Amino acid sequence: MNREEIVSKVESIIEQLRPYLQDDGGDLELVEITEDFIVKVKLKGACGSCPYSLMTLKNGVEDAIKRNVPEIKEVVGV
Repeated sequence: MNREEIVSKVESIIEQLRPYLQDDGGDLELVEITEDFIVKVKLKGACGSCPYSLMTLKNGVEDAIKRNVPEIKEVVGV
């Protein structure tokens, strides 16, 4: 998979996850995918201040992205 395909796939996964976060008053924004395949995202709204945001990020967002795009090494919040 080339870089453009990876970016497109990650954006697609984020779009699929977005309604679940929006149901809880939050949202998710892709900030960048680094050269070494680290995805940087910003949790917004209720998700930005939720005490479970790290769990959402790692167990939800990171799991979904890495399962579908194995080239991705990590998902981090910024």
